[in-house]
Amino acid sequence: MTTATARVRTAAAAAGLVGALALTACSGGGSKDDSSPTPSATPTSTGTGAVTGSSGKLQGSWITTSKGAVVALVITGKKAGLFATGGAVCSGAAGTEAGMQMIHLTCADGSKDRVTGMVDSATEDAMKVTWSGKLGQETYTKAEGGKLPSGLPTAPVKQ
Repeated sequence: MTTATARVRTAAAAAGLVGALALTACSGGGSKDDSSPTPSATPTSTGTGAVTGSSGKLQGSWITTSKGAVVALVITGKKAGLFATGGAVCSGAAGTEAGMQMIHLTCADGSKDRVTGMVDSATEDAMKVTWSGKLGQETYTKAEGGKLPSGLPTAPVKQ
């Protein structure tokens, strides 16, 4: 397989994932009111796992690659969803908790890799999240309008 073919396959998989996320993120009823009840999130050993404030700068669709998989994190209001090629599907909450921007997820497959994340920084183009557990820090790139961000890394090609 050539490098170009690998890039096309990676981009195609990511495009499908972003499209699915756009549909999933739009299924909420259309209200922009953040006063609705916070979705329940998995409690952590150090806190309640409940966000109390708006997710502000975290809003939108974010993409990264990890261990050869495309990972998409979508935040709408106080709701958060994470989807990865290979099957991970997680949902929960994102927003302000004890003065910090936090993400709390519960994954359908029982995975604990991305259960609690602290947002280290968020700009209009990039977001860094440090996940509790072995994953550590991941850097996400904002996906605007259902399009993939430029500069996504590609998986190494085996020859």
